[in-house]
Amino acid sequence: MEVEQPTVSAPTDLQDIVVIGGGINGAGIARDAAGRGFRVTLCEQSDLASGTSSASTKLIHGGLRYLERGDFRLVRESLKEREILLNIAPHVVRPMRFVLPHVGGMRPVWLLRVGLFMYDHLGGSKHLAGSRRIDLRTHEASGALATGLRAAFEYSDCWADDARLVVLNAVDAAERGARILTRTQVVAAEHDGEAWRVRIDHAGDQAQPIRARAVVNATGPWVDTIRTPRTSQMPARRVRLVKGSHLVTRRLFAGDQAYVLQGEDSRIVFMIPYERDFTLIGTTETPHESMQDEATMSSAEQAYLIDCVNRYLRQPVVASDVVSTYSGVRLLIDEAGKAASAVSREYVLDIDAGPHRPPCLTVYGGKLTTYRALAAKAVNELQAALGGSRPGWTATAPLPGGDIEAADFVRFAAEMRARYAWLDRRTLDRMLRAYGTRIEAILGTASGVKALGEPIAHDLYAAEVDYLLKSEFARTAKDILWRRSKLGLRFSPVEAADLSRRLGGDEPEAIRHRTR
Repeated sequence: MEVEQPTVSAPTDLQDIVVIGGGINGAGIARDAAGRGFRVTLCEQSDLASGTSSASTKLIHGGLRYLERGDFRLVRESLKEREILLNIAPHVVRPMRFVLPHVGGMRPVWLLRVGLFMYDHLGGSKHLAGSRRIDLRTHEASGALATGLRAAFEYSDCWADDARLVVLNAVDAAERGARILTRTQVVAAEHDGEAWRVRIDHAGDQAQPIRARAVVNATGPWVDTIRTPRTSQMPARRVRLVKGSHLVTRRLFAGDQAYVLQGEDSRIVFMIPYERDFTLIGTTETPHESMQDEATMSSAEQAYLIDCVNRYLRQPVVASDVVSTYSGVRLLIDEAGKAASAVSREYVLDIDAGPHRPPCLTVYGGKLTTYRALAAKAVNELQAALGGSRPGWTATAPLPGGDIEAADFVRFAAEMRARYAWLDRRTLDRMLRAYGTRIEAILGTASGVKALGEPIAHDLYAAEVDYLLKSEFARTAKDILWRRSKLGLRFSPVEAADLSRRLGGDEPEAIRHRTR
């Protein structure tokens, strides 16, 4: 099970595109470009989804509150993408009902009715139930809520495993010919008028520069730390770094529904069932000055989230209920004078190219829900600059494990439970959600747990670890426990350290993009 440390060398042939950044946007662009026949290399300084893309609220949604700002185009695109992702990744994206209690003095009932009516119809959903008003005095979702709450609204959106969505895009990109280089830092990108020379550093080993016809900067909040020569007059974008922090607590309520809670400051806080035994609470929005500073939850942020949910809960949350916290930094296009919660989540693609300048495309903003649409538009821009006419294809092609008949995960899961009846139901359900049809690569024709190899802890077996090392670019215990799965919530420090030793020792993750 020990990980063999690979020697990373640059491709010797001219690449079409080098993508810098292994978050959701970078992985999505690499997948789309590889599927259109481009020679693609993706460089990620740490593990896939090790930054913002594993620190989201894990929702695939239209953004109900964006309607208040008039972002109708973004909401419509997001709702359409929600439908697409349900079809191409029904194992990692799943429907969820959201309960929005009405509180006097906040958004009035008429505004909520109008907003939800628009939300139901902007995207033309074919899979999800519409919104409705409910009475919390009789509705089953009221069990954990304070007794004074009466009226609420219920609507549909989707939840997703954000990090796995990134990994599956990278896996598909690789299977279509892309080269995925993790733990590979881009030191600088220079061009000679005809091609880019991308200098890389893998664990202190500076490989031969990668030559490429185009470069994509998809580094998210690190976007301004990747410097490239800019000989055009394209102005730099004004951006804002915003930290979002989340709490994971013990399970606070029964049922599969989530809650949308209005704060006294008009912000929204989600309370979401998480990994069967936990509740996810988030998010905050606070300024983050520099990516040189680690993003961690402050005591003020924790108090803010706890105070918000406690205004709605019958049994208050206390600090000892908190199991884990995480924080991520989002890059937003700056809108002077606006609070972070009011700044649009629209994305912008800037492409710098000319007769003697190979293309450099920079991605600003974006969110988990719209990554596929963003990637398709980015590759369209690159294709126009590099030449080619292959159409977009990702709206209908399943992600790895998502080739489930009619995207019917419920029926698929029932079939697998019958086939692998010998495996603990909780273990099997977790793996089905993670791997979909590719669970067969792990379980195969096994007829008992002995075939899965050595048990590690908490339903993790050697066969699954081996699969993640071989097929999903995992290298360390953190990769496996926090990004390929969320088993880190269950592993003790001793158990996590044991897995790390089995893999030959963990690597540090705090590597920042730098330039010379």
